[in-house]
Amino acid sequence: MNYNTDRVNITMREYGRHIQNLIEYAITIEEKEKRQRAAENIVHLMIILNPQVKTMVDYKQKLWDHLFIMSDFKLEVDSPYPIPSREEVRIKPAELAYPRNRIRYKHYGKNVESMIKKASLMDDDDKKQTFTEIIGNFMKLAYKNWSNEEVSNDLVKNDMKAMSNGILEISDDMNIETMTKLHRKNSYQQSNNGKNKNRNNNNRNNNNRNNNNRNNNNRRFK
Repeated sequence: MNYNTDRVNITMREYGRHIQNLIEYAITIEEKEKRQRAAENIVHLMIILNPQVKTMVDYKQKLWDHLFIMSDFKLEVDSPYPIPSREEVRIKPAELAYPRNRIRYKHYGKNVESMIKKASLMDDDDKKQTFTEIIGNFMKLAYKNWSNEEVSNDLVKNDMKAMSNGILEISDDMNIETMTKLHRKNSYQQSNNGKNKNRNNNNRNNNNRNNNNRNNNNRRFK
């Protein structure tokens, strides 16, 4: 018995070893027309074995590219698309820059810091107050989700002042309960909907059971 560990590695495992073997066989075909027909049949078989590839953009071109990659660019056939070079395939994607800025209040997240920084630079005082109230709403909701307990308004006010270096302040006239109350209401409604659904299912099952018992009794005394 041949184990996979003893065999040559598959270039693209999503297509399996049989496709790899077919491509290696197609490379050995000397007659060009027969080799071309074999390549087209292999691409068609790749679609059948992986129908999900049809959801990809330009999936046929990708399949032909994969065909040449799996053949190690040794398959000499005509492609309806530009044949990729070995150098193009081996190009590594650019590395993504990882944010290295330290977040002072991790439970609020980077977005809250960005919003506070943007609000602090606003010249319009009315607009700045409106943004401060909205950010305060979001801060309280984020803190509640992180701690899973009620959060005092004084804590959010102090954090807002500290994060904005004293530029933004949540006044007593501002309402920072809106998003928290809405979140609590939605959670309550979802919980009730689940309970009502279970209750309706139980009632339906009980009714079906009662009907079956009644039918059985009627059948017994006929």
